[in-house]
Amino acid sequence: MRLEAAPIGPTIDARPAPRPERVVLRGREVDIVPLDAVQHRDALFDAIGGTHDDRLWTYMFDGPFADRGAFDASLTRLACSDDPLYYAIIMRSSGLAVGRAALMRIEPVHRVIEVGGIVYADSLQRTRAATESMLLLARYVFDTLGYRRYEWKCDALNAASRAAALRLGFTFEGIFRQHMIVKGRSRDTAWYSIVDAEWPARKARLERWLAPENFDRSGRQLTALSAM
Repeated sequence: MRLEAAPIGPTIDARPAPRPERVVLRGREVDIVPLDAVQHRDALFDAIGGTHDDRLWTYMFDGPFADRGAFDASLTRLACSDDPLYYAIIMRSSGLAVGRAALMRIEPVHRVIEVGGIVYADSLQRTRAATESMLLLARYVFDTLGYRRYEWKCDALNAASRAAALRLGFTFEGIFRQHMIVKGRSRDTAWYSIVDAEWPARKARLERWLAPENFDRSGRQLTALSAM
C-alpha cells in the first residue's frame, strides 16, 4: 500500500533578510535615529528616566532607576547592543528625544523580527507621532529589509500594550503561559504578529489615518483608526 505524502508548506524564496542597521528613518512628526547614549541621555532622562511614576516601567525588563547614574549606565548598555537594536524617537518640532524602541530577537534566516522595548514620554503617548513611530519601523522591516513576520510581545497583564498591538494591526496569536520570570515575577506573554501578506493593507490603513487631511486645524482626528 502506497502511503500518501505528508502535507508540507509552500516553497518560498529562502534567502535570509539583512540585519537591521543603525539607520535614520524620517517621518512628518518624528525621526527614528540610532540610540546614542551621550547625545540623547539628557532629553531621555527628562522624558522617561526621571519620572516619579514607576508605572511607566511596570512591564519593562529595565527601570525604574534609582538615580541619574543608573539611568545613564543602562542607556549606555542599550546603545551598544545589536540585538535588541535600540532607536531613539526624536520630535522634529523640538529635536528632542521623547522615547525609545528596539528591533529585537532578530532572525534573518527565517526573516522574523520583533519590535519591543518601547517606552514613550507622557507627551508622546496616544499621539500621531507615536503611531508614526511604529509605522516607520514596520515599513523599514517589511519594505526595506524584506522580513516575513513582524512580532509584538508583551506581558499578558499589560492591557495598554495589548490594545496598542491590535490598534496598529497586529493579530493576536495566543498566550505563552509562564513564559518568563521578569523582576522576580512570573510572566505570561501575549503574542501578536503581522505577516508580509497582510502588510500592504495594514500599511495603507496607517498611512490613511496619519494623512494630514484626517486631522483638523487643532490636530484632532476626523476618522478614528479603529473606524478604518
